[in-house]
Amino acid sequence: MHTPVVSATEDEPDLLRDQFRQLLRYPRLIAGGVLLGLLGGAWLGYSTADTYVATSDVVLRTPTEDPFNPSIAIDKTINMNSERQAAMSSRTAERAARELGFAGTAAELTSGLQVTTPPQSLVLRFSYTSNDPDRSAQRANALVQAYLKDREEQTEATRDTMIKGLQTQLDPISRQHDELAEKLEGRTVSSESEADYTVKANLLNRITELSNRISKLKALDMTPGKVIRVADAPKSSDGPGWALSLGLGGAVGVALGLLIAWVRLVFDPAARSEGDVARALRAPVLGSLPRAHESDPPLAEDREESPLAEEYRSIAYRLAYDQRFADRRRLLVAAPRGSSRTAAAVAVNLAASFAEIGKRVLIVEADLRTPSLERQLDAEEVSRPAWTYEGHGGRGHGGRGQGGQGHDGDADSWPGRRRLAVDAGESGSFELVPGAHVRNVARALTSPEMSRLVAEADDPRVTVIVLTPPVFAYADALALVDRVDGVLVVCDPRGVHRSQLARLRDLITGAGGTVLGTVMHRGERPGQRRGRNGGDGGAFGKASGKASGKRGGGKRGATAENSGRRAVPAASPGAAAPDRAQRERDPEPDLGDGTATVTLRAAVPPRNRS
Repeated sequence: MHTPVVSATEDEPDLLRDQFRQLLRYPRLIAGGVLLGLLGGAWLGYSTADTYVATSDVVLRTPTEDPFNPSIAIDKTINMNSERQAAMSSRTAERAARELGFAGTAAELTSGLQVTTPPQSLVLRFSYTSNDPDRSAQRANALVQAYLKDREEQTEATRDTMIKGLQTQLDPISRQHDELAEKLEGRTVSSESEADYTVKANLLNRITELSNRISKLKALDMTPGKVIRVADAPKSSDGPGWALSLGLGGAVGVALGLLIAWVRLVFDPAARSEGDVARALRAPVLGSLPRAHESDPPLAEDREESPLAEEYRSIAYRLAYDQRFADRRRLLVAAPRGSSRTAAAVAVNLAASFAEIGKRVLIVEADLRTPSLERQLDAEEVSRPAWTYEGHGGRGHGGRGQGGQGHDGDADSWPGRRRLAVDAGESGSFELVPGAHVRNVARALTSPEMSRLVAEADDPRVTVIVLTPPVFAYADALALVDRVDGVLVVCDPRGVHRSQLARLRDLITGAGGTVLGTVMHRGERPGQRRGRNGGDGGAFGKASGKASGKRGGGKRGATAENSGRRAVPAASPGAAAPDRAQRERDPEPDLGDGTATVTLRAAVPPRNRS
């Protein structure tokens, strides 16, 4: 499956679908959210399974002499918020507790009470919740009656206080009026008694006014309100039920799980999908390899029937025939970090696929830290290239240069004279310049001989593949990116961060290179490896040997002839065997971890083919 480069104008639905698919990569988080939701729904169902709510409604009214008088605005005389607070007060609760014989405190009694006011009304709704339906109705009604009685008593007390105050004013005026009336009794109206008659008339008017007010207060209807709905014992619990509780809990759990997964996705630095890799490197994903066993040989066996080989073929065909990659015959294959085993397998299988379509392929193993392809592949040594006889850089006949060193472990011996022919079975064969331990890696990688190897791809029929160590482990790849046509990044998206991929692209482009694309893989299954001195190539060599024995030894010449290459006479096995045996016996020098290398910039101008 090939993923194109994600552009800035990519449709939002595609991004949403890709993000949703990435959310599904966290099934444990989603399952945990669903579990939490179901547990919450179960708790809700359990806690409300035996909950009963009894409700009573009361319409409030104010004391009035004429309830039918339209000029009286009752809603202006009653503050519903104050009445609601009074209904939930401890005074009302204590009165109800005495009537019910409740032994607890007022706060315990009102713990299940809820008083609400419907909008635009003079109704107080008393709702009482308990685990017994009869108890809920009984307490709701008791609290309603206690509130009404308390409100009525307060109103009557206010009325009595007002009547008492008016009566206090009326009594002295009445006595004064009586005394004055007794004084004026039997007397005729004269100028002397006219003033007394005037005072008497005023006192009588005042007595009449106060008496009228007292009469009105005594005539008031003191009913505090009317119960319009009596609380009855509920027939069923007030809870949503087990089914609805679990359904709601499951829905909330799914939303919670997706939210947790999304937060995890946002803060996850790893590249979890092909879209993440393509966006970070700004290059297409050319292929995705299945997870392989670490004891598998680098060259896929049974290429005619292997899905892995077909995936390699699809990558190679795209690189060979796609107009964006058709002229890129110099490829550098490298991994960002970790092991370069999968990168080596990609390079080898791409070489076999290119050889299968008639190209002459040369693999240059520029991994001079831990070279291993020679041990892992079924290869035979062939004659060195012609330019190695020209004596460039002090290298001449006899295998000794100006430095006086001629064996394979010298710093001046690589890429040197050795070139191997690798049998790829029915696909043909390709050539390999194996890596070797050298003293100065930077000098070897930037040598004129390395430039001549890469320059062999000037022939349209030749493809050169350069294999380097991981970029973040050593800077060897950066010394070669300006000599190749593009870099093929081989990475496990779960083992590298998006920021690291972006930094890798910056390093490659800053060194003058281009990222052609990415080959993704899923890592390697652990397995026991059996190699020489504990190395990681023994199992590969053994598997490659078995594959070669199964394919037979007579195909190399034919495949080389079919690929358009001129067969090069092989070197004498008898002459090469002592050197190889000597190399195996001699201990390899301790070269360190490569951190002492100071610079890997090219010692000659890029693409200098001289």
